[in-house]
Amino acid sequence: MTDGFLTGQSGDSSRVTLRQMATHDQEEFIELVRASADLHQPWMSLPVTPEDFQDHLGRFDGQSAEGLFVCRRDTGAIVGYVAVNSIIRGRFQSASIGYAAFAPSAGQGYMSEGLGLVLRHAFEELRLHRLEAQIQPGNHASLKLVQRLGFRYEGNSPELLFIDGAWRDHERWAITTSMIEGFAGDPHPTLPVR
Repeated sequence: MTDGFLTGQSGDSSRVTLRQMATHDQEEFIELVRASADLHQPWMSLPVTPEDFQDHLGRFDGQSAEGLFVCRRDTGAIVGYVAVNSIIRGRFQSASIGYAAFAPSAGQGYMSEGLGLVLRHAFEELRLHRLEAQIQPGNHASLKLVQRLGFRYEGNSPELLFIDGAWRDHERWAITTSMIEGFAGDPHPTLPVR
């Protein structure tokens, strides 16, 4: 993993780029999480101490999970966070995503652009076939976001994830490479021939 930008740096009109989460982001990340507490409750719990940040960062090994920041192209400021979790290869070629906008820049469309870049990164660079998002039914902003990006509703899972001190119901949404018009990426080498 590198600290450099992954995609969206040049050749497109997006206002954002993606880069991998790194140790030097600790102070800015914690400050943004604290400033966004009202926005994130009860939808998600993110690290708010240096120790929690380091533990969180340690999960992202580049093989089974990646931690990404959505950053403004003009300033480099972090505007959102995306975790690509539970990357499974072989016949599945799938991962789940979790994401959050940060309050100082929420509602300005940065996460729509950023998640669009995450889809491109996941399907072209990671060569996944499927991405899933699990979203609490009351999180209307998040539901609208995945719908805008073309995810399909696949069902409801009661008490799926433990968030904010309780097991929360989640809707399951997914997108596959076959749902993206014109996509012709190469399969990952771990995909069996038959």
